[in-house]
Amino acid sequence: MAVVVIAVAAGFADYQNREIHAQSQRAAVLDKLGLVRAQLEGNVYSNLQLIHGLVGVIATEPYMGQARFSALSAYLFNQSSQIINIAGAPDFVVRMVYPLSGNEAALGLNYRDNAEQRDAAMQARDSREIVLAGPVHLVQGGRGFIGRYPVYYRNGTGEERFWGIVSAVIDADRLYQESGLDAMEADLSIAISGRDGHADNGAVFYGDAAVLDSDPVRAEVLLPSGNWIISAIPNGGWSVNPPNTVVLRVGMGLAAALILVPLVLLGRLNEERRRRMIEQRRRESELSRLSRRLELALATSQVGVWEMNIATGHLSWDDRMNELYAHPCDGGERDYTHWRDRLHPDDLERAERDFNESIRSGAQYLSNYRIVTPEGETRHIRAIGSVYQDQGTSPRIVGVNWDATPDAKLSEALLRAKTQAEAKNFELETAKARIEHNAMHDPLTGLPNRRYLDEILDMHTKRSAHDGGYVSIQHIDLDRFKQINDTLGHAAGDAMLIHAAEVLRGSVRPSDFVARIGGDEFVILCIGEKSDAELRAMAERIIAAMRKPVSYQGHECRFGVSIGIAGGDVSTTPAKQVLVNADIALYRAKERGRNRAEFFSEELQAEIITAKRVADDILSGLENNEFVAFYQPQVDAKTLDIVGMEALARWNHPIRGMLTPDAFMAIAEDLNVVAAIDKLILEQALAQHRKWKAAGLSVPRVSVNVSARRLNDEGLIDTLKALEIEPGTVSFELIESIYLDERDTLVSFNIDQIRDLGIDIEIDDFGTGYASIVSLLQLRPTRLKIDRQLVMPITSSAGQRRLVGSIIEIGTSLGIEAIAEGVESFEHATILADMGCSALQGYAIARPMDGDAITQFVASQSWRKAS
Repeated sequence: MAVVVIAVAAGFADYQNREIHAQSQRAAVLDKLGLVRAQLEGNVYSNLQLIHGLVGVIATEPYMGQARFSALSAYLFNQSSQIINIAGAPDFVVRMVYPLSGNEAALGLNYRDNAEQRDAAMQARDSREIVLAGPVHLVQGGRGFIGRYPVYYRNGTGEERFWGIVSAVIDADRLYQESGLDAMEADLSIAISGRDGHADNGAVFYGDAAVLDSDPVRAEVLLPSGNWIISAIPNGGWSVNPPNTVVLRVGMGLAAALILVPLVLLGRLNEERRRRMIEQRRRESELSRLSRRLELALATSQVGVWEMNIATGHLSWDDRMNELYAHPCDGGERDYTHWRDRLHPDDLERAERDFNESIRSGAQYLSNYRIVTPEGETRHIRAIGSVYQDQGTSPRIVGVNWDATPDAKLSEALLRAKTQAEAKNFELETAKARIEHNAMHDPLTGLPNRRYLDEILDMHTKRSAHDGGYVSIQHIDLDRFKQINDTLGHAAGDAMLIHAAEVLRGSVRPSDFVARIGGDEFVILCIGEKSDAELRAMAERIIAAMRKPVSYQGHECRFGVSIGIAGGDVSTTPAKQVLVNADIALYRAKERGRNRAEFFSEELQAEIITAKRVADDILSGLENNEFVAFYQPQVDAKTLDIVGMEALARWNHPIRGMLTPDAFMAIAEDLNVVAAIDKLILEQALAQHRKWKAAGLSVPRVSVNVSARRLNDEGLIDTLKALEIEPGTVSFELIESIYLDERDTLVSFNIDQIRDLGIDIEIDDFGTGYASIVSLLQLRPTRLKIDRQLVMPITSSAGQRRLVGSIIEIGTSLGIEAIAEGVESFEHATILADMGCSALQGYAIARPMDGDAITQFVASQSWRKAS
């Protein structure tokens, strides 16, 4: 029986020794592993927290460039961390990196194309949370962990948009070293698994995977998005046999052999127990030392640590937590209300919801909120925590808080700056839009202007160049607008233009384009094919509406419109050419009496082209002195002596030959060069008169036609004085249609000055215009020329003879000589002489001829022979 008791005691003692040895080994490994885990977890969170402020800045400045990125990143690198570079990847492509030197290879990296980093990048975008991936092989060499922050921003309309990824690369070797892993390799074999934070996949990325098969001690490293499992065994594996096995067995042998000396054996056992107690105290001391190191790390990082028993609500805060929440650092008990009562009223509901949701779901606790201290100070707090439950204990949640107020203030400042910039941009955009509107619209009528019309025409031409598209244009010009402007003033003219714009707006479809392109010119552009009947109906509506009187300050104003209409397919006729065609049609409408509409046609274009060619030739002719004076003699009705020569303008065209005024004078009038032709003919007539006088020919005077525009020339008198005209040798013929009854001040002044220079005044074409007896008395001309239309019929019409006789009698009674034009036969000459006509001019005497021919004609006296 004694043998059995001894054997059982010996066996139990050996088993107990092995168990104590195994527990001792695992406790030692767990202590060392706990320190490594705490340092590793703290370093990871510290590194990632540095990047959070940069992410906030990018969200407010989504179009940040490399320079701004480098400036912000440089600040972060001044902090203690294992971060070796930071990269910005808008739309998953690395565009910005800091530091740039040594990391150039990372620029242009597309996470979508990199199999090792693609999944983590996509996870960050889709989860909208921080993702720690790795370790991975870095493009620029080495291995590292990559913390990826998804960045979202809001555009100008408030819509949230995905900007991209901000990646922070943590040097894996430095992280291992500074977390104490390298230092532990002398004692422990360590393996870390859970690549990319997926602890459940079992993939080992640090150490020997064989450690996992050797019953290791495990600790969980909490990450922002997942966790790692760190496993460790002593170098060389677990020792199965305690170092005291032999001694114990020998002792048991001695105990068995020396059953009578149990006190010796008991003493040895007590000694062994004492030694173990000393070892336990040593371990507690080591644990205390590690705790102090952890507290120092927490104090340095300014992070407060808290833990709450979910079942009891008991809350444990360290001193930093009490400082953050403005509670005394007295180690007093804390509960849920101490935290809740400090929450900012605006953040209370959301903060409690975040906390309760984490407890309910067991998910990681992440929250940002504000607290208010008793002194009224507002602080911004960031909180991270996780729920855990040890076997046989109540569930708990442990976490950290830190003061994010500087980051929040920076974000608020950046947000204010962004808001101010956006407001300024809005003001600039508004001003730009206003300037563009003013540049493209007429300020008086509000209608688009010529520039806007040109852009519309160009746009439609480009758009319809291949597919085709029909446009029609009505070019509108106000008739009698100038008279209203001149008589009632520009304010009245402006009122008429506004009225015209309203009429045009009311006469078109919403799709039609109405523009004011000049002083009193408007254009209507119609897109799409319209029949001529529809266009004419629109034009007639506009003409009818414009005819209606407009009241302005007690005055009834009336004006009309002339309209030119043209259309065409833009694929063959550019829209601007259609506008030119409408302008040609407008010219024809004005030519035919105004207040009407005319369509453009090929025949009209041909006429305009011909007129333009003639106009170009006229201008060229003036430069080349192609306009020459021809002369038609005027003879005394009684004696047939030469009494004068009328200088007539002729155009010696280089191709068409000698042309009379009916071939060019109307176009010259449009070109405003009639006065120039008049001046040229006057100068030639004066020179020719001096030439005749030098040759001994008796030509008492030369008559020259003067246009109405020439009479309105303020410099006319100075020009005439410079010519040194001999008094009595020149007569100016004024056509009767100059409205002698309504002569203006300048015309009256010039006529009086002409008379003072010794130049006679004659009225040409008398009997066809508007002159009255009163105007004759006012003008006091020296002679009047009876128009050929009145002279021609006198040989066959007694009534016509009486009419011409009456004109001659009126002239005689007023002391005005009468010259008959259109004397085609000597029968005309005899009748006119009998009526008392002073002088005769016509083909019966001579046809117009140049100066040299006149010299020969006068010398030959051939008209006397013909009589």
